[in-house]
Amino acid sequence: QLQLVESGGGLVQAGGSLRLSCTSSGRSFSNFAVGWFRQAPGKEREVLAAISMSGSSTYYPSFVEGRFTISRDNAKNTVYLQMNDLRPEDTAIYYCAGGPTLASRWDRYHYWGQGTQVTVSS
Repeated sequence: QLQLVESGGGLVQAGGSLRLSCTSSGRSFSNFAVGWFRQAPGKEREVLAAISMSGSSTYYPSFVEGRFTISRDNAKNTVYLQMNDLRPEDTAIYYCAGGPTLASRWDRYHYWGQGTQVTVSS
């Protein structure tokens, strides 16, 4: 079992930055790949980034355009998502999820956090 808690969301102006954190209290955190996803009202859930168990491999969809960076610190049981140059269309609930392998599909992840709201004002 893996319990995940997201933090770091909030209100930011367009062009600003936020760093989200995904923290686990489980001792087996390093045995899971982690993905960051978001979902806006009326839209499908989409992947933003994913990272392997060790952190040596990462995945980003093309639309991220280098604005987001995923990293992890297994000693702290935490995965981060650094988001720069935020835009109003980035407004959504952001989730982290844990799974057995690095994947871009949300249904490959078994454990999910409760989400954190990110709102970008114009």
